[in-house]
Amino acid sequence: MKKLLISLITFIFIGSIPVFAAPVKIIAALPDLGSIASYIGGDKVDVISIGKNNSNPHSIEVFPSYIVKVSRADIYLKVGLSLDQWSNELIDGSRNNKILVVDCSHGISVLEKPAGKIDASLGDVHPEGNSHYWLDPSNGIIIANNVLSALEKVDPLNSSYYEKNYANFKNETENRITGWKSKMLKLSGKKIISYHSSWVYFASVFNLNIAGNVEPLPGIPPTGKHLSGLANLIKRDSISILLQESYFPDKAPEFLANQTGIKIFKFAPSCSDIKRESYFKHFDEIIDAISR
Repeated sequence: MKKLLISLITFIFIGSIPVFAAPVKIIAALPDLGSIASYIGGDKVDVISIGKNNSNPHSIEVFPSYIVKVSRADIYLKVGLSLDQWSNELIDGSRNNKILVVDCSHGISVLEKPAGKIDASLGDVHPEGNSHYWLDPSNGIIIANNVLSALEKVDPLNSSYYEKNYANFKNETENRITGWKSKMLKLSGKKIISYHSSWVYFASVFNLNIAGNVEPLPGIPPTGKHLSGLANLIKRDSISILLQESYFPDKAPEFLANQTGIKIFKFAPSCSDIKRESYFKHFDEIIDAISR
């Protein structure tokens, strides 16, 4: 009887500790959200990103294999601000009623909110504002806080673990921002050209002035007349940097480079993968390149 009682107590005690619990399954719309989730979740999460760093985040094709992955997930991290409408298609198609959908734009101070009526004449304008907010590293802290809240809801027993990781992420991000701003100081106030409006948050945090875009309107290919006017602007204001997203064609930027001598910096707006350091390494690569 005594042995039976001890065995029962031992079973209850061990069974109450989630040592062998499966990792929390997280689907991220983009690698940046996935990288931050990997940092906060550590070894207690399994993260997959739907979008890749060389994908145009506005238009990612939805495959049945993606829907299967979402059907098995605990958390889905959306970009929000109408950027990843395809995420809604994945979530609805998965029929996963238990999944916690997180809009990572919650709490972001959104830039470029359009005023007045929004229609096709404005190009691919997002009615809620510019959606590329992860390219301001201080917004990474807000994203991380949204991830933390989700993990605490889904896995409350490990809340202290997630909170510690969040505190480390916040501290590391703030320290890195100080270093990045120091490197970018010599470019403060400089005018640059961008291809698409992806770099608005990046320019804001590092005090760059986007004087023009290769696209005359978001999502609208440039005309010869527009490029000619842009070339005149570049020459007049001695603009030396053009930021181009990796998934856009090279023809227009190369024309501007041939006409004006402007240097093209071609980057993916998203980090390379979902490893915990990838979000930081992405800023290192961009800032090291243009600050030289």
